[in-house]
Amino acid sequence: MSHDAPLLVVKGLDVDVAGESGMTHAVKRLELAISKRETFALVGESGCGKSMTALALLRLLPDAGRIVGGQIDLDGEDLNRLPESAMRGVRGGRIGIIFQEPSTSLNPVMRVGDQITETLTAHTPLRGAAARARAIDWLRRVGIPEPERRIDDYPFQFSGGQKQRVMIAIALAAEPVLLIADEPTTALDVTVQAQVLDLLAGIQQEMGMAVLLITHDLAVVKNVAHHVALMRGGEIVESASAEEFFRAPKHPYARQLFEAIPTFDKRGVPLTEQGRDAAAQTRGQRAVGGSGQTAGVVLDVQDLKVHYPVRKGPLRRIVSWVKAVDGVTFTLRAGETLALLGESGCGKTTTGKALLRLIEGARVSGRAMLQGQDLLSADRGQLQRLRQDIQIVFQDPYASLDPRMRVGEILDEGLASLRRGMSKEARGKHAAQLIERVGLPANTLTRYPHEFSGGQRQRIAIARALAVEPKVLICDEPTSALDVSVQAQILDLLRELQSELGIAYLFITHNFGVVEYLADRIAVMDGGRIIELGQAESVLLAPRQEVTRRLLAAVPRLHFGPQA
Repeated sequence: MSHDAPLLVVKGLDVDVAGESGMTHAVKRLELAISKRETFALVGESGCGKSMTALALLRLLPDAGRIVGGQIDLDGEDLNRLPESAMRGVRGGRIGIIFQEPSTSLNPVMRVGDQITETLTAHTPLRGAAARARAIDWLRRVGIPEPERRIDDYPFQFSGGQKQRVMIAIALAAEPVLLIADEPTTALDVTVQAQVLDLLAGIQQEMGMAVLLITHDLAVVKNVAHHVALMRGGEIVESASAEEFFRAPKHPYARQLFEAIPTFDKRGVPLTEQGRDAAAQTRGQRAVGGSGQTAGVVLDVQDLKVHYPVRKGPLRRIVSWVKAVDGVTFTLRAGETLALLGESGCGKTTTGKALLRLIEGARVSGRAMLQGQDLLSADRGQLQRLRQDIQIVFQDPYASLDPRMRVGEILDEGLASLRRGMSKEARGKHAAQLIERVGLPANTLTRYPHEFSGGQRQRIAIARALAVEPKVLICDEPTSALDVSVQAQILDLLRELQSELGIAYLFITHNFGVVEYLADRIAVMDGGRIIELGQAESVLLAPRQEVTRRLLAAVPRLHFGPQA
């Protein structure tokens, strides 16, 4: 890495945001410097001020936010002093940005080619056929197959990973000197994440570009960053070379984050201080042993298939079938965690939804025996009774909790529907116990979902699922959108609940750290089928299938201390 004069120098940056309770200092006295070809990682958890810093650099703050002090020098020019007309030339021209969620950043009614040529027209002399040719070239460079054809497609015709590649093409089209990448891989599978990071690193070296990487994924930072700055409460609390930061972090908060990251060698050990305290109190009072190998089978799935019809022609005749799930077989024992792993589109979420009969418009076949009754063939009355024993926690609690209902009403709804013998008073008492059990304040029941953080909302979703005391809990990416420390709290909670209540978990995820930490057995899916199934240790340490090996090879690893 070169030690040229810094390309970007930020001195004493202060950003205030007006809120209902007055002014908040979102960014305080921020100082950083980034050189050409350097990847500078700004890390920290939700609300620490990372994204607000990125928006301040581009003068794209929300209406309530404003820069109240400091300097932002790009190649010797103070961006804070530029008029808005000059800033338009900087945005997209000299500084490119990739946002976290490509689905909301891409214009759904514009072809992707037009979105790239828009940047080229605004910031380069290219026009017409020349701009289109350059747009095709960028699509090819970011790994979109058949770019000559795909340039005229709309965003909805691309997968999540491909949409992120299109975003990268737009951000880099005018060849900026600095790229801001704000959580560019959070929503991606490990293999796609690895491809996107390799792609960025290759283009960075080729163009001599500086990269400001904003993320809460420390494993990604370890693999790609030259320098790390850790933010907390709007301030940088530690700044060091990546090598030094991971070898010997100085700030207690950095060490706390490292302890909270789930890994294989932390299996059975709580990840948080509260979890360690709770474990100490309940030691020796275990309801069901961890692996659940001696416990009985609670769910037996045989040859599960979910096929969607493909219709064509004016009469909408079925011409073929999409085999989303194509013959899945597994068992789940009481107190056991089975992780269902695989890349996006492999069929893992469809499997979970099919077991709960939440699939519409598809042909579902096979057997799924829960406590001796088939979930797939149960009539309406039987299914309602069975749903007491099988529940689900979705990835996004905000989308799965009704925003117009108080938390108490949300919990009561499930209890009133599935546990009809309980009186209203008993249901209220049970809801209060649940809220305490998942570590939320007593006044939670009278509040609305929007009043809680993402991690707290996920706890509410878990409380709702546990309200009817299920035997099986399907967890569909329940921690993927959460910060490291919040994820650790949720994982500790799930471990405690399993140990206390003997619940079986079907854990659907693409987060390998979580799998290594939590799973007793692992099932790897590819193309709608389970291609590998075994004890967690044997699948992780001696995978038999090429797909499993590829997934494991793509996982960014973290090792701490002198050997890092």
